[in-house]
Amino acid sequence: MTEYVIEANGLAKSYGDFQALKPSSFKVPLGRILGVIGANGAGKTTMLNAVLGLMSYEGSLSVMGNNPSSERGKLMQDVCFIADVATLPKWMKVSEVLDYVEGVHTKFDRAKAMSFLNRTKVPQDRKVRALSKGMTVQLHLAIVMSIDAKLLVLDEPTLGLDIIFRKQFYASLLEEYFDEDRTVIITTHQVEEVEHILSDVMFIRDGEIVLEADMDELTQQFIEVMVTPGKEEEAAKLNPMSKGITFGKTTCIYKNVDRDTLAALGETRRLGLADIFVATMTGEGQ
Repeated sequence: MTEYVIEANGLAKSYGDFQALKPSSFKVPLGRILGVIGANGAGKTTMLNAVLGLMSYEGSLSVMGNNPSSERGKLMQDVCFIADVATLPKWMKVSEVLDYVEGVHTKFDRAKAMSFLNRTKVPQDRKVRALSKGMTVQLHLAIVMSIDAKLLVLDEPTLGLDIIFRKQFYASLLEEYFDEDRTVIITTHQVEEVEHILSDVMFIRDGEIVLEADMDELTQQFIEVMVTPGKEEEAAKLNPMSKGITFGKTTCIYKNVDRDTLAALGETRRLGLADIFVATMTGEGQ
């Protein structure tokens, strides 16, 4: 029997007449890495805030068997969260921040945090206010990654970091944090950097979940064809999601169309997650 970390039924959030999140039902299994992808204002953060018990909502929501609205204290014993803007006490030195977290969170592993920080240039004797934005994020990530939580929620976690640290962070996430007893939810605009670690993906547009899929299954559904000249009409009859021109040739993107059928039209390739996202959000087909 599959164990679900999150179960939502008709989850929604409105501000007057504006629906920030339209009624949505979904489940997130234990031991998965879910990527929540959408443009700014699509509803990603609204959904996460409901899951974390940071806002009221309509519908029903269970997170690790807890109601986020009424049992947030219990829920947060097993949840870690980092927002796109890392907020830490600016008057504390880095070492004092570690002292504080160690004193208030029984599941914090200081040795592990130090292991992360030793790979950075974050100085322990400086106050947080004196750190660069990148260093502040690195410190926040080191703390969060060193707490033994069952659910880790990362909202644009590497915003402001250089590409080297971003790659190191995601490698550490896989090698040193994630296992079958933990679930990770990531929102990010840097789709190409996370697609190789995701097990599941969710696309959100205008407050509505427009796609939920297993990554392996998803990448097999979408195929792009560079159509052989003379076969454009035949390609059009298969109702492509979108069409374009590449190197003077017509290119078509299809969903759930037999690959052998498409191969007869021209050269085929599977799409990356970023291309699938664009095709889903802008395509008119299936």
